[in-house]
Amino acid sequence: MERSFSKEVEALRLGAGATFRGEGILAVTKALLQSGVSYVGGYQGAPVSHLLDVMVEAKDLLAELGVHVEACTNEAAAAAMLGASINYPLRGAVTWKSIVGTNVAADALSNLASPGVIGGALIVLGEDYGEGASVIQERSYAYAMKSSIWLLDPRPDLPTIVHMVEKGFELSEASHAPVMLDLRVRACHLTGEFTAKDNKPGLYNAQHRLAGPVRFEYGRLSHPPATFAQERLKIEQRLPAAQKFICEQKLNEVIAGELGEIGIIVLGGLNNGLLRALARLELADLYGSSRIPIYVLNVAYPLVPEEVQQFCAGKRAVLVVEEGSPNYVEQQINVILRGVGADTRVYGKGSLPASGDYTSEVMLRGIGAFVSAARPTGIDAEAISRRVEEIVAHRAGALAAHGDIPARPPNFCTGCPERPVFAAIKLVQRELGPIHISADIGCHSFATFAPFSLGNSILGYGMSLASAAAVAPNMAKRPIAVMGDGGFWHNGLITGVTSNVFNKGDGVLVIMQNGYASATGQQYLPSSVAHRAGASTGISIEKTLRSLGVNWLRTVRSYSVGKMAATLKDAMRSAERGLKVIIADGECMLARQRRIRVEQADKLKRGERVVKTRYGVDDELCTGDHSCIRLSGCPSLTVKPNPDPLRRDPVAAVVESCVGCGLCGEVAHAAVLCPSFYRADIITNPNWWDRTLDRVRCAAIGWLTRERQVLSPPP
Repeated sequence: MERSFSKEVEALRLGAGATFRGEGILAVTKALLQSGVSYVGGYQGAPVSHLLDVMVEAKDLLAELGVHVEACTNEAAAAAMLGASINYPLRGAVTWKSIVGTNVAADALSNLASPGVIGGALIVLGEDYGEGASVIQERSYAYAMKSSIWLLDPRPDLPTIVHMVEKGFELSEASHAPVMLDLRVRACHLTGEFTAKDNKPGLYNAQHRLAGPVRFEYGRLSHPPATFAQERLKIEQRLPAAQKFICEQKLNEVIAGELGEIGIIVLGGLNNGLLRALARLELADLYGSSRIPIYVLNVAYPLVPEEVQQFCAGKRAVLVVEEGSPNYVEQQINVILRGVGADTRVYGKGSLPASGDYTSEVMLRGIGAFVSAARPTGIDAEAISRRVEEIVAHRAGALAAHGDIPARPPNFCTGCPERPVFAAIKLVQRELGPIHISADIGCHSFATFAPFSLGNSILGYGMSLASAAAVAPNMAKRPIAVMGDGGFWHNGLITGVTSNVFNKGDGVLVIMQNGYASATGQQYLPSSVAHRAGASTGISIEKTLRSLGVNWLRTVRSYSVGKMAATLKDAMRSAERGLKVIIADGECMLARQRRIRVEQADKLKRGERVVKTRYGVDDELCTGDHSCIRLSGCPSLTVKPNPDPLRRDPVAAVVESCVGCGLCGEVAHAAVLCPSFYRADIITNPNWWDRTLDRVRCAAIGWLTRERQVLSPPP
């Protein structure tokens, strides 16, 4: 995996009274073990990928506790795991990236929430919302509301997060409903400490198994006519039970303040940002106290009407702080208050923007607008407004003083095996003209950026081929769908390939086989050459495709640009109807570098021969047209001033980050560019043949140099 947790997992063994120090996602893992989970599953995705990674690395501890860990092929499979808690007193937790993962799991979630659960069922969501997000901008709140799944949004500090994990299981069991734990990026990766408790095995687990299945009960199935009764149970029993538990356990928090005329209602995950903004306006301190009373919703859904009414009693105005639209919480607060005839005015969207990440600047402006509108006694509204403008202006001034900040556009890693495939597609388009490209989720989506700018649609993980289904019969040229091996196993096999073969489609599919779920940290796939248990699974993409009836199938080394371009042209021009699949085979360069660095370090310690390959550009041969850069896009291939005073165009240059993948030379050869690239092998601990060859080369170079000086004497 991308990051090793071999040291951190030892902290998972800490017992009662010990101090646990680490980041948020590790704290969640420890809290799960303290809660007595029987099973854990999930699908990797930032910012919660590491939860499953940690569980995999802590396999010895989990074996002692009898916890079963399942690396699921997609989020739907993970959600379906929670079906164990419908009939049995088993506590289980699953995890995935939201909102995209929740979309995939939606069917299973609805069918889980309808009959309800006996054992605690917790879904840990990585909420990737805001400016730094890598997915579509939606929130999980709507899913919680529509399915009656309770949504926890803990205040971002480790003790609160751990407490809410533990109480999440209790809430699930008290109300017989699944619970979501919403963790934003900042919560997953913040660091801190909390007082640990002893780990405990689940009531039933791999070491203390259930004696047998429960007695059949049709009412536990999410199937008509039972679903009609289950809908009533959600409203008449589970919701009141959840609200009662939330109130009795004081899961939501109130930060008392001296300014009783106004208040702020904030979702727990946004609390730290709110307090920081208040502190900058001298309305709060650095220790969590605030002059304005704050109602912190560690449970975002459901709201507890009695708590809302109690907090708003005697207040002229409250500000609701929730990201995104629709303004679900603001609407519910209004309904609760108007239902009891309260005249408290509710501010929300308007003071705060209707969309986007609530950054520090957004919070500052929102608080300033709220104070200016509410004008509470004890606060100088004009002074607050001036302070906001001063802070915001200071930011612009700091940027101006710093000067231009170099852009850092998204890009493939240096040496990525997927880059040469897109270079080949660019070469094919030079000859065949523009081609419709169906892009997909994964590392290969970086090809939508310059210099490739390839991709006409992205519809979901593993859905590129399916998204071209209606394009192919309506276009003169066959479209090309690009899919990763992770996307293939996640959704592409059924949604794309099987559907295409069944419907006798005629298109081209390129599968990037780099061996891992690379974009999320090099987790293993069914077709990986290794498995988390060590042995190979024996599953291959090629065998799977053959079994489905795919006849036109080629496997090409991804770095072979010329061969890849020729294969693509064959696929586009072939008179044979049906799906044509090209497997672009090349190990993820990050994973490869991590592997060979260890191997080379061991060889150096033993004094063995080690060869490192690097590439460069001959300044005298480079024409300066930069076609190589436009077809490669490699971060290690850049430009530098031309050493020839008579030539103005900068020349291409290879910097030290080069990993020796050879793409630059492959592109130059396939595109018939200038032969300015050279390869250099740096040999450490050379053998006798290396030394002999070096002496011969030096002698030959010396002789040629002397001959040149004789033939061309200096003026």
